[in-house]
Amino acid sequence: MTSQLADSVLSSAAVTTRDLETLADRIETSEAASIPVRAPATDEVVSRIPACSEADVESAVERARTAQSEWATRDPKARAAVLDRFADLVLERRERLLDLIQIETGKSRVDAAEEVLDVPATAAYYATRGPDLLADESRDGVFPLLTDARVTYDPVGVVGVISPWNYPLTLAITDAIPALLAGNGVVLKPDEKTPFVALELAALLEEAGLPPGVFEIVTGEGSTVGPALIDRADYLSFTGSTATGRSVAERAGRNLIDCSLELGGKNPMVVLADADPETAARGAVQGCFANAGQLCLAMERIYVEAPRYEAFLDAFVRETRALSLGTGLEYGPDVGSLIDGDQLERVEAHVADALERGASILTGGRARPDVGPFCYEPTILTDVAPDSMAACEETFGPVVSVEPVPSAGRAVEAANKTEYGLNASVWTGDRRRGIELAREIDAGTVCVNDAYISGWAATDAPMGGVGDSGLGRRHGPEGLERYLESKTIASSRVGPVWNPPGVPARWFVRGMVGALGVRKRLSRWFR
Repeated sequence: MTSQLADSVLSSAAVTTRDLETLADRIETSEAASIPVRAPATDEVVSRIPACSEADVESAVERARTAQSEWATRDPKARAAVLDRFADLVLERRERLLDLIQIETGKSRVDAAEEVLDVPATAAYYATRGPDLLADESRDGVFPLLTDARVTYDPVGVVGVISPWNYPLTLAITDAIPALLAGNGVVLKPDEKTPFVALELAALLEEAGLPPGVFEIVTGEGSTVGPALIDRADYLSFTGSTATGRSVAERAGRNLIDCSLELGGKNPMVVLADADPETAARGAVQGCFANAGQLCLAMERIYVEAPRYEAFLDAFVRETRALSLGTGLEYGPDVGSLIDGDQLERVEAHVADALERGASILTGGRARPDVGPFCYEPTILTDVAPDSMAACEETFGPVVSVEPVPSAGRAVEAANKTEYGLNASVWTGDRRRGIELAREIDAGTVCVNDAYISGWAATDAPMGGVGDSGLGRRHGPEGLERYLESKTIASSRVGPVWNPPGVPARWFVRGMVGALGVRKRLSRWFR
């Protein structure tokens, strides 16, 4: 482990204090109150952001609503062209974005790069596929040749996005991109710990050609800004904790608006007896310790079939001990900092509780203030009691438990023994068998011989959770459809589709019954 704690986190960055102040000035507010933004690597205040009021949120939504009315009239291909240019700008400005992410989150540069690469991939997907997904669709009319039906798609209006601190770049914009393509306005509320990268994205969107006002940002305390946004938006996309997600869903329901929620997880990894232990161990390191475990898709429970348990555990401990811990802005350290003192206390409490209940630490288990004020070593636990916090609650830190199981069936049972269902991982030498086993695991995404990237990066496939892990899906056509209102337009070539003049009602009904029978038989023939 190497210490790279600097006197000032901005000293080696391509971002200055003035740059941060300029970004904060983009927020339109009438309030004098502000919130300090601290760099986790040093726990120093790097700048401040406005603490927006309810009135500020209302003004932002109205600006977005006004701008959206013109934006929605543009051809979908013209909207897609803006997103395509935005994707190019993200890649061009990647070094500045990487610095901003690291300043705000304290994560390693390689983890920050994962975010930066994700955004142009998502933008390119929707820019390419989106216009076709928005096209009118022909549907079967009740009487072929006599009637027809088509479905058109309109934007819902103004979409509110509430994004978390752990992936402030990708989770701020991944949900906004399809909303913008659909013709909506967007009002984003980034976490107050990580606002600057979102503000930088807003500037890049405008540089790419997005009209002013279509993408608005409000900053401030979640307890003030969040409810105000939910009460005024036409749709709400939220990523965060399950507890807060319940409150969001309840408020959205009272307002009769739809919402999508990606919430917490207690994600399992299953290692079968035919898996290569070295490969599975490398996958576990990535799946458990990316972003210091502060990833909703991260693995926190590993179940290994008994014949592979010792070999896997040896390899996993070895790979974990080889990880470097650091807070520098350059490539090098594998694992960065936790976000703040509260998160560090949570991790320490989970580990202490597990030890009190009989668990053992195979590696890690210590805070590292010599590296950074909130750094914690990647930690592997065994013999974790099933009622301990580390077994039942989402730790959201670099801590994982490993347990042997007698069979694949028992592994699936253990994996499903949770209220959550966001992501899971299966490791096997027989990929087909892994895919079949994945069907038995209760999760929105299951990756075979990979931890999470193959699922998350499959932008054409939906991503989301079941149970306490949330509602709705991002990515794929489903990630666009949530921001649309479908409208059916049906027409008749013969006038009113009911009892024609001069035809006795009983004859008409009898004819309808016969026609439906013919239609049913024809549908069977042409399946």
